Amino acid sequence: MTNKSDIEIARNANKKNILDIAKKLNISGNEIIPYGYDKAKLSPNFLEKSKDNRLGKLILVTAINPTPAGEGKTTTTVGLGDGLNKIGKKATICIREASLGPCFGMKGGAAGGGYSQVIPMEDMNLHFTGDFHAITSAHNLLSAMIDNHIYWGNKENLDPRRITWRRVMDMNDRSLRKIVTALGGVPNGYPRETSFDIVAASEVMAILCLSKNLEDLKFRLGNIIIGYRYDKSPVFSRDIKANEAMAVLLKEAILPNLVQTLENNPVFVHGGPFANIAHGCNSVSATMVALQNSDYVVTEAGFGADLGAEKFLNIKCRLTGLRPDCIVIVATVRALKMNGGVKKDNLTKEDLISVKKGCDNLQRHIENIQSFGVTPIVAINHFEADTEAEISEIINFTKKLGIEGILCKHWSNGSDGASELANKVVEISEKSHSPFKFLYEDNQPLIEKINLIAKKIYRADGISVDERILDQLSNWENSGFGSLPICMAKTQYSFSSNPKLLGAPKEFQIPIKEVRLHSGAGFIVVICGEIMTMPGLPKKPAAEEILINQNGKVEGLF
Repeated sequence: MTNKSDIEIARNANKKNILDIAKKLNISGNEIIPYGYDKAKLSPNFLEKSKDNRLGKLILVTAINPTPAGEGKTTTTVGLGDGLNKIGKKATICIREASLGPCFGMKGGAAGGGYSQVIPMEDMNLHFTGDFHAITSAHNLLSAMIDNHIYWGNKENLDPRRITWRRVMDMNDRSLRKIVTALGGVPNGYPRETSFDIVAASEVMAILCLSKNLEDLKFRLGNIIIGYRYDKSPVFSRDIKANEAMAVLLKEAILPNLVQTLENNPVFVHGGPFANIAHGCNSVSATMVALQNSDYVVTEAGFGADLGAEKFLNIKCRLTGLRPDCIVIVATVRALKMNGGVKKDNLTKEDLISVKKGCDNLQRHIENIQSFGVTPIVAINHFEADTEAEISEIINFTKKLGIEGILCKHWSNGSDGASELANKVVEISEKSHSPFKFLYEDNQPLIEKINLIAKKIYRADGISVDERILDQLSNWENSGFGSLPICMAKTQYSFSSNPKLLGAPKEFQIPIKEVRLHSGAGFIVVICGEIMTMPGLPKKPAAEEILINQNGKVEGLF
């Protein structure tokens, strides 16, 4: 075990030059764009050169529903990637970029932890290579052009009451959820009500993560619906000539970022949509180039499997043709206890009854993954207070379901602590698989797709939805958008829409509050319950503890 903080471990790492990391993937020095000596972007030439390579095995890491106790999904993703390299496999890790909002709010960093981290840790969690800023600028450029278009005559006859495009910023600020713009008279335009979302919820973020290349990016940006005319016909960003300029701002951001683990293995960190309000997966371009240049690619999907994994399988796999060869579900004794009813302050006490009760949550996730035709493994991420009896309870529980449960100590032991998991992942990945199957088909009605997710994944009795939303879905179907997949925006803490209903709740409905058409990204967002697309800061935000010390080093960033 270690008493060092994550940031202390990261600073003491034996970091290699990014050119040496690139060589592990046969990337030459002129095929990367360095950002200093420890991070780089891939060049368009390398992406083009790799496109016809044979694809490696794809491993998805997901988790049970998260709790304040922590599950360590990213830590396990990094540990497994290091573990695969340790046992002699050529493996690459793909994860998402961190948002400033959670870093200064309550979640903390997004680069793993202990001895299973991605470095440079401080850069990863702060401005990194500027991708988030580019997405913010491109999104808000379109916002500015919309109001400017109306100010200078409104050639497209856009109804200001029916503008659907919002603004974004990469910070938790609840005061911006509902605002009025253009106050102050004629020179400032036409006043109207609008909103801010966090950048992770931006359709531009989703578009960047789902675009195959620059041409695809421009096409998708042009397909963004910004609002509706007085005759209720849609107006697209291309109609006001915004998409090309937006693409200019994103021409570097679309290129995957290359960094390294503490054990100097390659990692692509690219894109950062949240899974509770967006589709929760890293970029298609990073995943593809990793698969084209590795034997194994370990990636993750945000939050629990009811959100991130469902969207990975129903959205990302649907749009790319990718299929995971194995799925790892991360669970901890601590989180299972909380799902079994234990308060956070009592987690260090052995409690086999609560562990067993909490395993009901794990079982649902296992069954959900199996329903897609993919074999899961349970990775039990070890914490110091875990007892042998509690760990045995989980392993025996998974064994009864015909699933491997493997204790992992990568947080404290790095790749050595994940070698058993790595060997089992290889074993499962090399086997023949059942046919992969989506939860729903493209041609099913939109409301039926929503209902299927609620009933089959969340185990709800059904959904509650008013006529206004039903009419909106019907209008989209009549306009040719009925084949789009569904992106549910829901609390990450529960299968239900109530974050307090932990474990495996029954006899509940999912209330549908709003639907949004992301025609450029290619999915429909369904907002459930009280979930917010612009988070707020907690009573005591992490920002209060983040500072620069006398030596010029950042403190408080985990």
